[in-house]
Amino acid sequence: MADILQKEVDELRQGEAYAPFINDSNIFRKKFYIESYGCQMNFSDSEIVASILNKEGFGATRNFEEADLVLLNTCSIREKAEQTVRARLQAFRKVKDNNPGMLIGMLGCMAERLKAKLLEEEKLVDIVVGPDAYRSLPDLIVQAEGGQKSVNVLLSRDETYADISPVRLDSNGVSAFVSIMRGCNNMCTFCVVPFTRGRERSRDAASIVSECKDLFDRGFREVTLLGQNVDSYYYTASPAVAENNKAITFADLLALVAEISPLLRIRFSTSHPKDITDDVLHTMAAYPNICKYIHLPIQSGNTRILQLMNRTYTREWYLNKVKRIREIMPDCGLSTDIISGFCTETEDEHHDTLSVMEQVNFDMAYMFSYSERPGTLAARRYTDDVPAEIKKQRLTEIINLQQTCQGKSFKNDIGKIFEVLIEGDSKRSDLHWSGRNTQNKVVVFPKNNTDLKKCDYVHVKVTNATSATLMGEIV
Repeated sequence: MADILQKEVDELRQGEAYAPFINDSNIFRKKFYIESYGCQMNFSDSEIVASILNKEGFGATRNFEEADLVLLNTCSIREKAEQTVRARLQAFRKVKDNNPGMLIGMLGCMAERLKAKLLEEEKLVDIVVGPDAYRSLPDLIVQAEGGQKSVNVLLSRDETYADISPVRLDSNGVSAFVSIMRGCNNMCTFCVVPFTRGRERSRDAASIVSECKDLFDRGFREVTLLGQNVDSYYYTASPAVAENNKAITFADLLALVAEISPLLRIRFSTSHPKDITDDVLHTMAAYPNICKYIHLPIQSGNTRILQLMNRTYTREWYLNKVKRIREIMPDCGLSTDIISGFCTETEDEHHDTLSVMEQVNFDMAYMFSYSERPGTLAARRYTDDVPAEIKKQRLTEIINLQQTCQGKSFKNDIGKIFEVLIEGDSKRSDLHWSGRNTQNKVVVFPKNNTDLKKCDYVHVKVTNATSATLMGEIV
């Protein structure tokens, strides 16, 4: 994928704090607190950081006031996220005034971009660590404890953290993220990721398969393979996973993980439209446990704007890719990302985006108005000349249309029977289960005194639907 906007940003998880060792009987010498913002990749990175800190004798806490080390894993893709993070840093500094021994650190994309400002000018943090430098965190902590400002934001051409077993942060025990690659070679003009996460590199396929198998053996029933652009995954394999040192493509990797067990569901995020191949689509179709769902960001429905964004495809090309997906997998769910009000966008070009939405009928979408990010190619090349009120108006039209399309998509499922993986109780009632079908739609249904439990599969007939949830009965 070309940018963090392409990855799914779960608004309900923004700022989530974890206690991964809450049931651990070990006595830790120090406590750490970590909040994560942004996309799934950031939450996955927090699990790597938790593992590194755990080995250094740190246990987690949900209360930052009692922590020796407070960390924010940050995102730079939207201005709102940066404002939120700054507000949190101010709150942490107030606590630090009464507890000078507390260390405050910033991780991730925002850390790399604003290192000098945060360390020296605003003096809000003690430690700054970029996405490729988490292994250096123990040494940076020691330096900071000695009174030094500590920073490591060096990017790497080979760091994948393949040998680190992530701590599953506050996991539901059903699904887990598995990072398969890092960095990005695409240069979308609105995106800062190539500058904050570095060049693309793929993780050892054997380590990915091993991690997924371990998760399955521990009771997990779903893994989501993560990468900036998963379709670009390409690893020259060791004999552990392939003969003759054969290169492993993303289609190959999907098959390897799917063959761990038919009871292990596989999802992935995210696909760049230019890279998803027929091989990937045919592999998805061939394995029932590879979910029939693709997040396929379009960003704009107008070819001129797509060229300004350096998305490397046209409106027509995107629509043909959607057509090809549905030829191979007629039941495949599709979601997308859309940006309103990109530089120089006209009203007619905005309506091109609306018309694409109507043609594709996305099951779900992440929708944003354009926010110029310092350091991006767009910030250097173009003028952010669409007024804020017009951006907002266009975004409202996009959201309203998506709600209509989504409502139709969900209502079309009434009467169908889906295999649902139970994830836990419904948010509204402990008398109902909640899970997702292969198209990533939430399905809620009554327990009816059955002996089902989390991680079980069950067939559910849909009897009703809102624009975000399917309701049904066990069959």
